[in-house]
Amino acid sequence: MSSTDAVPQLLNRLRMRQVALLLAIEDRNTLRAAAAELGMTQPAATKMLHELEDTLGYRLFDRVGRGLRVNAAGACVTEYFRGMRGGLEALRRELQGLRLGSAGKLFIGSIMAASPADLTLALVRLKALYPLLSVEISVGTSDRLMEQLREGQLDVVIGRMPARTGGDCVFKPLSDERLSVVVAVDHPLARARTLAFAALQAYPWILQPAGSPMREVMEQEFAAHHLPLPPGLVETASILTTTNLIARTDMVAVIPWSIAGRYAEHGLLRVLPYTIRNRLTAYGSIVRSDRPASAALQHFVELLHAPAAPVDAHDALAAAVPKKKGLQRKPFADR
Repeated sequence: MSSTDAVPQLLNRLRMRQVALLLAIEDRNTLRAAAAELGMTQPAATKMLHELEDTLGYRLFDRVGRGLRVNAAGACVTEYFRGMRGGLEALRRELQGLRLGSAGKLFIGSIMAASPADLTLALVRLKALYPLLSVEISVGTSDRLMEQLREGQLDVVIGRMPARTGGDCVFKPLSDERLSVVVAVDHPLARARTLAFAALQAYPWILQPAGSPMREVMEQEFAAHHLPLPPGLVETASILTTTNLIARTDMVAVIPWSIAGRYAEHGLLRVLPYTIRNRLTAYGSIVRSDRPASAALQHFVELLHAPAAPVDAHDALAAAVPKKKGLQRKPFADR
């Protein structure tokens, strides 16, 4: 049988209930819990799993004690099934928008470094084209955002491509990201002109959660100095939590320079004179290649990568908002 004939046959035999069961087993690790989640009896779930394995021609799980563990074939299949579920979620949102008569909604995920400039300017330009478009923004680490993109909860991610990613995503680089070591303005090290890494070890640290690219860079930094990660570590992806903590303690944190520079300019923190040896890979826009992109999404990605126009973001936003007849907008300084 040719591969061309095999695909229609697979589509004819595959049922969405089987897709839901497979993903539930992966999440719950037992057939009983997965069956309960889907409102099925365990014998019915067992039969359905066997039918799916017969259709695909592979065993998908290995029995471990009383549970099930996904094997290599199962991991491959669940990766595609998660993408299928994500596509259906995106379809559901678009159909709901049409039913409600809205101009649609765009779900964007972004790492911290992209928020102050890249994301903001692209949104300002996008709203000029789609004034009624609703936008929901999630800020987090690349690894968490990529999970949401895979599950269909996000339309686009501004972040870094994980090392293990199939060919179902399109990545377009935007910029490199420098990291800065920061402390409170009254920190004992705040006035230092030069600084060795060893001097930082006398203070507690704040780092991003394990698995995030920024955390991996800092783990490499500690390893390069033959030091373990500091005890009493605080792990958070929240820039607000990080800056609030260092403002009230002697803690040391690592955040993107694009944010650190703005905070330092306003006297909210101090950037220490220490250069981190390792660098993060470039971040950029990431979209799924196996899902149709709405016009708003296509325009957003285009605007994100467009050269920065020599115009203030506030003025661009003001131009996008319709003015009432007979009223003239005054500059902020005159109000």
